[in-house]
Amino acid sequence: MNLENVKTVADLCQYFDSLIDHDDDDLLFASSYVRGFLVVAAVEFGDEQQALTNELYDLVTSQLDAARSELTPRDKVIVDNFWSSLKTSF
Repeated sequence: MNLENVKTVADLCQYFDSLIDHDDDDLLFASSYVRGFLVVAAVEFGDEQQALTNELYDLVTSQLDAARSELTPRDKVIVDNFWSSLKTSF
């Protein structure tokens, strides 16, 4: 799946699923970590058919920042870079 086709939370989850083909441990870690926050945040906006919006992006960003202490400094950089790469989809 290509990021240009991603319009909803469900689409983004399908994109995350497609990353397994890349065989990149850091990418898989970041996508699974972000996915948890995204799915929980989407409930506040509706469900997984929720369109990707700036408000949803901002909510997930604040939740990721609040959970900063859960990650090692290296993992935090990996997650932040991955999350930032998704910004254009919102």
